[in-house]
Amino acid sequence: MQGCYDCCMRCLGGVPYCSLIATLLCFSGIALFCGCGHQALTETERLIETYFARNLQDYITLAYIIQYFQYVIYGLASFFFLYCIVLLAEGFYTTSAAKQTFGEFRSTMCGRCLSSSFIVMTYLLAVLWLLVFAFSALPVYFFYNMDATCHTIDVLTETPASINQLCVDARQYGLLPWNAVPGKACGMTLSNVCKTREYQITYDLYIAAFAGAGITLLALVHCSLHLAVYQVYLKMLRHRAKEERRSFDLYRRTHRDRGGTLCSPYATNTFSIS
Repeated sequence: MQGCYDCCMRCLGGVPYCSLIATLLCFSGIALFCGCGHQALTETERLIETYFARNLQDYITLAYIIQYFQYVIYGLASFFFLYCIVLLAEGFYTTSAAKQTFGEFRSTMCGRCLSSSFIVMTYLLAVLWLLVFAFSALPVYFFYNMDATCHTIDVLTETPASINQLCVDARQYGLLPWNAVPGKACGMTLSNVCKTREYQITYDLYIAAFAGAGITLLALVHCSLHLAVYQVYLKMLRHRAKEERRSFDLYRRTHRDRGGTLCSPYATNTFSIS
């Protein structure tokens, strides 16, 4: 029973918890962003087609752009799926807990180069994803303004003249060309759009996609910081090992000159870093 407990403790001690947390955050964030973003784009095309444009030529460019972004989402989902697997594998390979559990703590030049390359790649991904995070806030901003306008219309229901002056123009946001008809929704028409199921679902999907982008950014920052701290820790261990070897060489030369018996002042299980 005690042997089973010790084995479980050794296995749990070898789990890279920081990398595991970053992997789970990245998986959940990218799944939320890609899934909700893809569906939100589809619902957006349906809203524009139904309420803001009557001619196919007015929103055909938007339809192509939406289709292009959906293909980009497919690529992002595939890339980050592989990246999360590599992230977890890197965590198992470089974690000090696993090294101390399954053998002496060693680090090769190849391993250090791989870890440094992974840190640089993760940092660049975090910078690029920061742009994606900012870009994903744009549709949330559009629907937030639309929702605020609809709320104002509901408050001013008793004054129809004022209501008709409240509009949301999709052309101002670059969604439609300026010659699109009608291109905008005003008054009670806009209020009815905000009450539709399609509008509510699309708004919620964009919020979820924005949250997923934020979670993914958090995972990338967490991973890059963890790997950077680990490299600093590894550098300290290498410096400590060199100091101990230098002290041991000095101790050995001193006893050799005195004709004494060599006896190391350090523990026999000292780790080594090459």
